[in-house]
Amino acid sequence: MTLIILLIVIALIFDFLNGVRDSSNIVATMISSRALRPRLALGMTAVAEFSGPFIFGVAVAKTIGYDIVAPGTISLAAILAALLSATLWNILTWYLGLPSSSSHALVGGIIGAVGVGAGLPAIQLGGLEKVLIALFISPIAGLVGGYVFTKLVFLLARGASPRINWFFKRSQIITGIALALSHGTNDAQKTMGIIALGLVTTGYLTHFYIPAWVVALSAGAIALGTALGGWRLIRTLGGKFYKIRPVHGFSTQVTSAGVILGASLLGGPVSTTQVVSSAIMGVGSAERLSKVRWGVAGNIVTAWLLTIPATALVAAGLYWLLHHAAPALTALK
Repeated sequence: MTLIILLIVIALIFDFLNGVRDSSNIVATMISSRALRPRLALGMTAVAEFSGPFIFGVAVAKTIGYDIVAPGTISLAAILAALLSATLWNILTWYLGLPSSSSHALVGGIIGAVGVGAGLPAIQLGGLEKVLIALFISPIAGLVGGYVFTKLVFLLARGASPRINWFFKRSQIITGIALALSHGTNDAQKTMGIIALGLVTTGYLTHFYIPAWVVALSAGAIALGTALGGWRLIRTLGGKFYKIRPVHGFSTQVTSAGVILGASLLGGPVSTTQVVSSAIMGVGSAERLSKVRWGVAGNIVTAWLLTIPATALVAAGLYWLLHHAAPALTALK
């Protein structure tokens, strides 16, 4: 019982930090375009984050907890190592103010820990392929979608009076809620999948499914993290690419919500950080390519490319330590 409680606590810490980090993705454009006050935006987002998994289901949780690793081949030590690696990476990149991907961190942790603990054949290539395709395609969809949608908005709004900015500002309340719902639906489910995998591994569940209390705990943790906010990253996403105006915030949120929710319904875990950052760049480039500060984007892409190999190596090392310090953890299958 003590070990499964430890796993749940670490998973919820990861989930909480995910909320702290990704709150910037949801509210940065709303705050930067002055559509809503910061605390109001964060509070509204937190409520929507909590509601998302209850409304749209838990397909992503199944992908993370059941489709990546072959059942019966993973130990509790591997799950703990993967979670600890992803959590440490989140803390480091949060401190540095880099909007890296929690999804990449968790996938990298799983690959590293399972690869060392059970061997690479234990990783189900079909499930891993599904995850990597979702992670790869989603930022491209955000970039292209943001560009195309903004061009359409400019076309429809040509000749409009400056009062249209009021529409774009107020519309961000609706689009912000939609983006928060999609984020809660996708990101909270990663923690649900890990907890359910741990419950199956330790025998507390006879087969894989997501209990209602796991949904509530995971949704609550990410909502709490969102309510507290990640101000370092809000500054990065909200101002370092270019000056965000209401039309940019509106277009970014519509595009990001569509991509993330679509992936969630298909069971594809995506990086909200990647989708929103790419959408911001796509929206800005629709106005003019020189508007986007591509140097900042390059730094973020570098962090994305480093995440999976870095967290895989750290998870492999943590698994080795757990294996030698607490052999009982590796025996629980």
